[in-house]
Amino acid sequence: MHSIERDPLFAPLTIGHLRLKNRIMSTSHASGMDDEGMPAFRYQRYHEEKAKGGLALTMFGGSSNVAPDSPSVFDQLRVDSDAVIPHLQSFSDRIHQHGTALMCQITHLGRRGDPTADNWLPTIAPSVQRETLHRSIPREMDEHDIKRVVKSFAEAARRCYEGGLDGIETLAGSHLIGQFFAPDTNQRTDKYGGSLENRVRFALQVYEAMRKAVGDKFLFGIRMSMHEDRGGLSQEDALRIVEILEREGAIDFLNCVFGRMDTELSLAEYNMPGMSRPLAPFLDRMRDIKSAVKVPVFHAARIVDTATARHAIRDRLLDMVSMTRGHIADPEIVNKIARGEEHRIRPCFGATHCMHKKPSCIHNVASGRETELPQQIERSDNPGKHVVVVGAGPAGLEAARVAAERGHQVSIFDAATKPGGQLLLATKAGWRRDIISVVDWRVSELEHLGVELHVNRYMEAEDVASLKPDVVIVATGGLPNPGKIVGYDQCASTWDVLGGDTTIAGDVIVYDGTGRHEAISCAQFIAEKGSEVRYFTIDDMPAAELGYGERPVHRKKMYELGVAMMTDRVLVAVEQHGNRLQATFRNDLTDSLETIETEQVIVEQGTLPVVDVFNQLQTLSNNDGHTDIEALLACDKQPQLRADGFGLFRIGDAVSSRSLHAALLDAYRIAVAL
Repeated sequence: MHSIERDPLFAPLTIGHLRLKNRIMSTSHASGMDDEGMPAFRYQRYHEEKAKGGLALTMFGGSSNVAPDSPSVFDQLRVDSDAVIPHLQSFSDRIHQHGTALMCQITHLGRRGDPTADNWLPTIAPSVQRETLHRSIPREMDEHDIKRVVKSFAEAARRCYEGGLDGIETLAGSHLIGQFFAPDTNQRTDKYGGSLENRVRFALQVYEAMRKAVGDKFLFGIRMSMHEDRGGLSQEDALRIVEILEREGAIDFLNCVFGRMDTELSLAEYNMPGMSRPLAPFLDRMRDIKSAVKVPVFHAARIVDTATARHAIRDRLLDMVSMTRGHIADPEIVNKIARGEEHRIRPCFGATHCMHKKPSCIHNVASGRETELPQQIERSDNPGKHVVVVGAGPAGLEAARVAAERGHQVSIFDAATKPGGQLLLATKAGWRRDIISVVDWRVSELEHLGVELHVNRYMEAEDVASLKPDVVIVATGGLPNPGKIVGYDQCASTWDVLGGDTTIAGDVIVYDGTGRHEAISCAQFIAEKGSEVRYFTIDDMPAAELGYGERPVHRKKMYELGVAMMTDRVLVAVEQHGNRLQATFRNDLTDSLETIETEQVIVEQGTLPVVDVFNQLQTLSNNDGHTDIEALLACDKQPQLRADGFGLFRIGDAVSSRSLHAALLDAYRIAVAL
């Protein structure tokens, strides 16, 4: 058991009327789990798991809208109607029963809205300055707009207060309040523009109206960027704004972020940094900010490990450390620290999957599915089955882990020299190397659960059958798909390159037939070795299948490495031409053909399932290898067709070429019902 008495993370903190039981929190984010803009049961259960896991404060409702002309552009909540109050009341009761505080973030998007979303109202802003990300050209606010929006904030605050919450924060960074703060978005010449004091005037009116609406037994904070690049708010001006807000009694806490939110790259590398950035990239800056600020300071930006979190509190860089994405990966962080099980915390490594397919963690498939899948796996009513898993890639490791947690005897085998499957190749691709955490954590968990992992074991059907299993889970993955390319035998695959099985030429074409990580990562890997690389993709943009936290990072690196990027091209043929190759591409829009010479062609078109052992085992199984979809989705026991034999299932790329998250979800759904 961990000694929490001496752990700075477990020191309580009092802010106004509120006592927080420890220093760990989760900040507001748009989880995409609303029901018509309301935080109903599914939304609440997602946050309740964090509360059950022991954190002191969970904030919700990233960018909750206060007015009709602040549209829902990324699945926000609506706090512009009294209809939200009953939902907030049940939400508060649900979270408070676990000794956890609950707060909401409210905002007006301003120019960050979309004039074609929701009510098709024009966006508004301090000045007519286009917002790149949501393609909005706002109209300039007049005095009537300002009074209306101030009143909307006050009414939203009242609803949150009547809903039983402990407090709220406004979002300033790149949203309407922040658009008044920043000199590049506020070009006004009236009393709301020009001097810094004038640019803060709107925020002060908002906070004055909110406090008047609810009284003193409610906390108010602000989440703002403490530094914006490209003509935005400087850190010096940000601190002066905080000083004014403190002086006027507007705020009870400050929640610090960095960067802008008006481009994909700003979101991915600064505002919500992923694995392309260092861990806790802005924590050093927080020392100066904390020393200059009187109110308690919160901060979240890739603080994913407990050592860093503990350092932030112990050395007084922060008052509350937010591990928001860390809690999506593992809502039990605080409980595991208290139990002395820090080493068992499922790591967040910054994949940003939770931003793209929100709020699902790339390797915790129960997050965001709390009404369907258990976060805490319970022992089976009928433990002791012998479960044989063939394949120790991510899906196989997950199936073995979950089956063992259910109390079954698990044997797992892989033909390779070490576990990991395709993720071992992914780690070769520079900035994505931390994805190996998916493998490392599961291997560690299997050791903890007493499961022996057998490598260098190629399993034939008779080998599996000789083990007398009750259940067999085939996770043999796939092999590169050649597709319909004429002359594919002249090409190499991304696997050949990243696995070191082929020599890289000096002049290379990489063809991307999926829009996933593999091809574009391989192109970067080759360019970093000094080769000239041209990247062709079937899609209308590079890495089209990826989310906004990954696409711009890939494109930026391609530009930095000088890789030419061509879109809307389908590779149809490759043929020898002297000592070089000729690659023929069809333009996917015009059907015109072009032939390009190169020394080497690298192809990525996903995988084809490896199913030999599965096919051989089907006749020995009691279900013919059939997975019942309804039972799978309900996490129920799979039906048998016969009384004899074993249950046989296949998961991940042994079924079809999909994502890492999909493979892990396959594994979890099958194994949790055993």
